[in-house]
Amino acid sequence: MTAPWRRIAWIFVAVLLLPALALADGGGGGGGGGGGGDGAMTKKQTAEYTAGVQAIESRQFARAITLLEVAVQRTPDDADAWNWLAYATRRGGDAAKSIPLYQKALALDPRHLGAHEYIGEAYLALDNLPKAKEHLARLNRLCLFSCEQYRDLKKAVESYEKSGGKVKPTASN
Repeated sequence: MTAPWRRIAWIFVAVLLLPALALADGGGGGGGGGGGGDGAMTKKQTAEYTAGVQAIESRQFARAITLLEVAVQRTPDDADAWNWLAYATRRGGDAAKSIPLYQKALALDPRHLGAHEYIGEAYLALDNLPKAKEHLARLNRLCLFSCEQYRDLKKAVESYEKSGGKVKPTASN
């Protein structure tokens, strides 16, 4: 390859990777419930949303739930707010109650990486491995070159399987 073609090839790769990297930024690992699709980083959030996220970061899940319930009432079309509410609910110890909240986030944004990861973890906590694997497969399709959310859920599924269902995400994870 000549030098100009290499430069064009690198630009092409960069253009392809930047959106994937931007989407992979939020909502995975130990970080929390963001990770939405288009516009997730640019939209204005309510004060309750911001305070709810801060409460999650301080591990004050009951307070976060109260704040985020107000946020989703004020902005019912905000997938990130629903995902954070589900995350706080699950981390507060109620995986079953978090499922419909994650489903609402995914109805609003079917490509929401954080919601797919965390609903998968909630299903594992409820011993529903097939549903967790559905979301793992969806993340595999959404994450072109892998992403943190896919890797984290895959690790949780593998741990669950290797332990025969004894190791699963808990409220403290």
